[in-house]
Parts: sequence; C-alpha cells; structure tokens
Amino acid sequence: MSTFGLERVFSPRSIAIVGGSPRPSSLGAAVLRNLKASGFAGRLGIVNRYYADVDGQSTVPDLKSLPFVPDLVVISAPAAAIPEIVAEAGHAGVAGAAILSAGLGHGTGSRAEIVEQTARRHGMRLVGPNCLGVMVPRAKLNASFASHQPSDGHVALISQSGAVASAMIEWAAERRLGFSGIASIGDQLDVDVADLLDYFALDDHTSAILIYLEAVKDARKFMSAARAAARMKPVVVVKSGRMAEGAKAAATHTGALAGSDAVYDAAFRRAGMLRVYDLRQLFDCAELLGRGFVPRGNRLAILTNGGGLGILATDRLAELGGIPATLTPQTIARLDELLPQGWSSANPVDIAGDADAARYVVALNALLDDANNDAVLVANVETAVAPAEGIAEAVAQCVRDRRTKRSAVAALVLAAWVGADERTGAIFEAARIPHFPTEDDAVRAFMYLVRYREASTALAATPPGVASVFTPETAAARHVVVKALSEGRAWLDPAEIVALFEAYRIPIVTTVVADSAEGAAEKALPFLAEGHAIVVRVFSRDIRHASEVGGVILDLRTKDSIVEAARTVLERARSARPDATLQGVTIQPMIVRRAARELILGIADDPTFGPVIVFGRGGPAVEVINDKAVALPPLDMNLAHELVGRTRVSRLLGGYGDVPAVPAELVPLTLVKLAQMAADIPEVAELDINPMLADETGVLALDARVAIRKPARLFAGQTRLAVRPYPSQWEGELALRDGSRVTVRPMRPEDEPMVAEFFKRVTAEDLRLRFFHAMKEFSHAFIARLTQLDYARAMAFVALDPGTGEMMGAVRLHSDSLYQNAEYAILLQSDLKGKGLGWALMQLLIHYARSEGLKRLSGQVLTENTTMIGMCRDLGFTVTMDPEDHSIVDVVLDLDRSTIDAVGADILIRPAAAGR
Repeated sequence: MSTFGLERVFSPRSIAIVGGSPRPSSLGAAVLRNLKASGFAGRLGIVNRYYADVDGQSTVPDLKSLPFVPDLVVISAPAAAIPEIVAEAGHAGVAGAAILSAGLGHGTGSRAEIVEQTARRHGMRLVGPNCLGVMVPRAKLNASFASHQPSDGHVALISQSGAVASAMIEWAAERRLGFSGIASIGDQLDVDVADLLDYFALDDHTSAILIYLEAVKDARKFMSAARAAARMKPVVVVKSGRMAEGAKAAATHTGALAGSDAVYDAAFRRAGMLRVYDLRQLFDCAELLGRGFVPRGNRLAILTNGGGLGILATDRLAELGGIPATLTPQTIARLDELLPQGWSSANPVDIAGDADAARYVVALNALLDDANNDAVLVANVETAVAPAEGIAEAVAQCVRDRRTKRSAVAALVLAAWVGADERTGAIFEAARIPHFPTEDDAVRAFMYLVRYREASTALAATPPGVASVFTPETAAARHVVVKALSEGRAWLDPAEIVALFEAYRIPIVTTVVADSAEGAAEKALPFLAEGHAIVVRVFSRDIRHASEVGGVILDLRTKDSIVEAARTVLERARSARPDATLQGVTIQPMIVRRAARELILGIADDPTFGPVIVFGRGGPAVEVINDKAVALPPLDMNLAHELVGRTRVSRLLGGYGDVPAVPAELVPLTLVKLAQMAADIPEVAELDINPMLADETGVLALDARVAIRKPARLFAGQTRLAVRPYPSQWEGELALRDGSRVTVRPMRPEDEPMVAEFFKRVTAEDLRLRFFHAMKEFSHAFIARLTQLDYARAMAFVALDPGTGEMMGAVRLHSDSLYQNAEYAILLQSDLKGKGLGWALMQLLIHYARSEGLKRLSGQVLTENTTMIGMCRDLGFTVTMDPEDHSIVDVVLDLDRSTIDAVGADILIRPAAAGR
C-alpha cells in the first residue's frame, strides 16, 4: 500500500495504547512513559480491560469506550488478542497501528494473516508486529519502548531490528545527532522498507535515510522505491546475514557463483544505495550525512603531527580507491613560509610532533584555500608539547571563522584525534566537524561519501544505446524454448543452445549431435576437412558438466580417434552416472586461440530478485578462483562496463605484453544481450557460458548450458526481473487525422541528447504552459530525470518523425505509490500542433494506463491553456478549478468509467515484422 495513511501514523493527532500493566517490564507502560517524556501534545488514551490504570493514567476497557477515534493505536497485548483488537480498530476508523507484540505466526491461517487481511479491508496501516515502534522527534512522538529519547534531526532510520534501532538512538545521543524519523518495522506484515523509503524520500525534513535490512519481501517494489529515493537523497544500508550460505543446489557454475549476498549487493548498487558492512560504519555515515556533508570528489589532503599516522591514512585511502590530493606549487610555497623547515613538503602534510595550535591553523587555512583537494583530514596524536584539546579548539575555531566570514570552506573538514577524550569530541560536536577515533575510521567515512557521490552520478549517467547494433530475434528464440518445455525437458540440448544464441547474436562454436560413435565420426568429417581438430563431449541432459565425469576428449584429428573417443566418453559417463540417460555425443571443431582469456558469463536465478547476470574469470577452476561480479538485469552499456570492471580478469582484457587488448565493447555488449534474453524469455531459468573466449578477434562461447522451466511467478509486464525492463511491446506507430503516421516508442535513457534538441524546437510560451514557469535552460540532471524512467512507476512515449528520426513530442505519466492514480503531462513541438498528434498520444497514454490497471489519470493545466483543457474534456476528463490556485484547473479521468471507445487496443499500430 506504500505511503497511503503513513502521514497519520508518523504525525498522529491522537494515540491509544492497547495493553500494558503496572509491571516494570510492561511494554505498554514503557510506551506511555516515552510518549509523555517526548511531550506528545495530542489526545492520549489507554485501553486495558484488566487494570484500572497504567503508570498512573486511567484506562478504558475497549477502543469504542474512548471519547475520540485515535489516528494511531500502539498494541502491546498478547498475540491471541491482537486479531480482535485490529478488527475493532478498523471498524472505528483508526488510521494505523504499531504492533509491538510478537508471536502472531506466519503463513496461511495464522493470526498474522488474519490481522493483515482485516487491516487491508479497513485501509488501516500496520507497523510490525515484533517491533520497537515509531518515533518522530519533530512531532513530539515516541511511540516505542526505546530506552532513550531521540532528538530532532535530518536523518531517517528504518530498521528491521528493534535492537539495532535502540543502539542507533543511544549512539546518536552521545554524538548529538538527531533523527527526522525512526521506524522499527519488525516482521513487515504491512508497512515494509519500500513503503518507508517512499515516505522519507518525500519528507522535506529528511536529508538522508539509513536502513538496517535483514531481507526483502517484494523485490520489484523495493527496487522501485530504492531507486526513486536514492535519486533524491543519500540512502545507506547495512544488511545482516552476509555470510549465509548461498545456493546449495545450483545447477550451473553461474548459479553457484551468484550467492545471495552478492545479489543483494548488486541490488543495492543498481539502486544507487550506499552499502556499509557493520553498525560502526553505519554510525560513521550518519555522522557525515546527518550534517549534510558531501565532498566534491575523492581527493583528500591529510594534515597531521605524526608522519606515521599520515602514511597509514594515505595507505588506507589508496586501498579504498581515493586519491591523495596533490598540493599546488602555490600552496607548497605558502607552507614553506609558514612552517618550520623539515615539514614534509607534500601530502600528507606532516607538521612535526611539536606542532602547536597556531601551526595547525596556518596549515589548515592553506589547505582549505587549495582547490586541488576535496576534503581535509586533520589528524592529531597528543604529545606533551601541545595539548590535543587546545589544538582541537583552534581547529574548530578556524572552521567556524571561515564559515562566518562566508569565505566558503572549500573542502570538507574531518578530524581524527587519536586517543582523545570526551572533551575533545564535544569541541568538534559544537563546531559540527565530523570526528573519528582513528585515521582509518575517518578515511573510510570520507570514502563512503565519495561512493555515494559516484552512485548519484551513475544514476544520472546517459548510457550509450545498443538498439542500432543489436536486435534479437525474440520470436525464434522463444520457439526453441517453448518447444523444449512442451516436451517436458528441463535443459536445452546443444543444437537448441546454438539456435538460442544465434537469435541473440551471441557467437558460439558450431555444435552437432551424434547418437553413436560411428555417427560422431561422420559428422566430424566437414570440420576435419577444414583443418580443425575435434572435441568430443558426452551429451546427457542429466549430467550438468561433462568434464566432471571425464566426458570430454580434445584434439582429435582422425576418424578412428573420434570413434574411439566417443565410445570412451560414453563408457565413462555410464560408469560415473549409471542413472543418467545418454543422448549421445556432441562434436565441435577445436578452437585454439593463443592469447584468449577464458571468461564465464551467465544468468542465475535468485529467489528474491529473480534473474541476475554473472560475469568473471572462467575455466574449470571457476568456483575456486571466484573472480566474479553480479548485476541485476536489464543492463545498458554503462552498467555492463561497470560489471566487467568489478572483476580482476577485467585487467587482462585491456592487453598486456605482446597480447592485444580485447575490443572494449565486445564483452559488455555480450552481457547486455544476455540481460535482454533474461528480460524477453522468463523461461530461461539458468544459463552458463564457460568458457567464453575473448581476444582481439572477438568473443566465442565454447561450452554452454541452459536450464529452462515455467517461471513460478511473474511481475507486471510478464517478466521475472526485479527492475522492470524496457517495454519493447509498446513500440509501433500512431495514425494521425490526415492519414500520416508517426513512429512511437517508450522513452529510453539514451534519449537525453534527442530530448535536449527537442526542447530547442519548443517555444518559450509552450514551455511555460508545460512547466508552469519560464524555462531558460535544461540541465543534464533535469533531462536525466525525464529520460531515465523506472518503468514500474512511470512511462513516457516519444513520437518520432519516421523520415528524420527527430522527436516530435512526448507524453508521460507517473503513478502514485498505490499504483492507482497517475499524473500525466504532454508536450509537442510547437509547429506541429493542430495535426492530431497530441490527441493520438493522449489516447495511447490512456490505453497504456488501463492496461496497467491504473484507476485514474489526472493532471493540472493552466486556465489559459484552453487547447489542452478542451482536449481533456473531449477525452472524458472532468475539469474543475483548483481550490487553492485559481490559475490552475484539475483534470481527472476515471479509467474504469470512461466510455471513449476510440481508446482501444488498436490505437498502437505495431510493425508487422517486429523482432522483439
């Protein structure tokens, strides 16, 4: 249900506590004390049929006995009583409940199922069960049994663990950090991580979101919410269970490599979230993000009174991918004048063990004036010569002075006072300077921010397109897979794999199948005639890897040796796997490429996120080497390059010695093709290419296995992918009033340059009518938000001139969190208005909205835009004056009741020979 009703949960006007007792360990009594201590100013009632009062406050026996209907009910009653309590709350019109109690069970027929269905029926939101509660310091709300009162701030915390939430509150209290909201969600019966990501992403009081995660329930919902939130503000996640054993029964090497934590890591990366690995790292991120610090880049200057400390910090910086800042000649000359002889004359700036406060300040000012760095780490080891506390005060004052004089602290300042006491920490707290107990902690925290900035940049990057160089024959590929499934098979045979790969333009060695040793020799003759040696491999749909049963023999050059080899591999397979059915042998020409790198590429199936793409170092020892990276499909070329770059084998692809480089685009393009296959054919359960050879001449799959099955579940759009892929089924043409046609398709991320050119052909007045104010320029970030769509929540159709390919107009919608109502917008090239293009695009959008199950299409139009208002009326929209702004009208189309017959499935004319 996403953000529906959450405003009243997190900012209630009235609260009822159900449960509690006079016992010291009573959860209900603890919640009551926390609400009073937080200063909650709304109406507060206690429901308890067994005690006349709880913690000095009188009770009523049931909810209907309260003189008001509470917005929020906090339930700490025994599990057996909760279904009745939730039903009573639902009937009364309560907006939401936080269920602190555990023990509701799981699955069909459990109390949890009864409670969930009851709440859904009444539109009531549930937090928990088995949770700590909810806290919003700004709203004077502490509806929890936490031991400390959180203070107000700008960081939101979402935690599946009450204990972790409590620990974060205690830590924040020590560091004087506050929270915009805290939600402990426990078993996530209703409100889940995705709902809260949506809520806090839109919360003006939240500047960053921290998450403690144990598991994701709905991958599509989670990814959609996470990607949307990360585009707006930093999202940091720590996930437990990293060392849990991966897929034990993986049918391929690819499946074995795609462990569950690797897939979660890929999901976080794809969403633009910053992953950390323990609570200490999460605390450090809160320290920085809670204060709004984000560096311009990854260049760090280090100022220290200990050379060894500076070297350690530099080593850690390099290890984590940061860059030691290079001091400008002007800065070096300035420091030569200000510092005693013998200073390091480079970064790290070692100002010697006898450095006092004045020396620290002059050096820090010089570094902050140097544009060659993005942050300055000020480190100190206390000596008997200069007290650390005094130096800390001088550094803090230096930073304050620069802020006060608006001379702009050019770089982020971090402090690492090794062995400092609480007084030193308080000095930095008062000056809002992030501080850490060691140089290692400080450098790691800096690099977290760098990673966040990189993730933000990657989210907005414009990927190169592949449509012009890659168009799969999806129909042919699907025929291969469906035919094999209709025969009850779980694996494609070698000939079918070749056909599948050819449909997706993935080079694979020619393979023929023989059902006998003599037949193998006959089928090998053409390869022998071409001068190739032969590879004979046992063929059984029951044997996952032929090499494991001695079922592969190489370098065969005569007919007799081929016959003997075929007999040998069949006999070995019978001996090793007497239970397996042998279909025969496969014959392949032996490919010898002197400097080819052996790679593994594949598709694995994750129980939470569905298909994942795996890439790494291939060969027989692939799982021992374990050089691999994982990504969620679909992929564009940028994502594919990034996937390759996360492996050690990527360094070999660039060439070395006398070995030429593999063309840079070949391997990433092959990964894009595999990702497209995963999107197009959900019946491909697992796919394994090992090895794939890559050299300067190209890539070639030598061995591949493909497991198939009917998918157990499909997301909207008939795909298993957690990230909804480009909806190619909506490509086609639109017929205009004059009989002409325009090409129409969903917008793609690589359309950014085309959209920028389109805006140049729209008049300033039309832009004002579309965006409600004058638009003088369109930044990369602005256009990226328009073109990089999450197709699970939004859609935009672009109309293109069939002759020139130029953009003629676009129409878009963006759904609400419930996926019931969507807002639309439309913009046409100014000199094309009046030709019926706007009408056709709106019809297409309405048809799309209906097909997605949306209930309403709405928008806002300036009252002076009479043309748009008239078209909306003709399409069946109701038009009403906006109650708050009379320069705007609100237009709404009820998609269930609309009787516009013209909006039908035939509005989109699909090409007769569509390849996808």
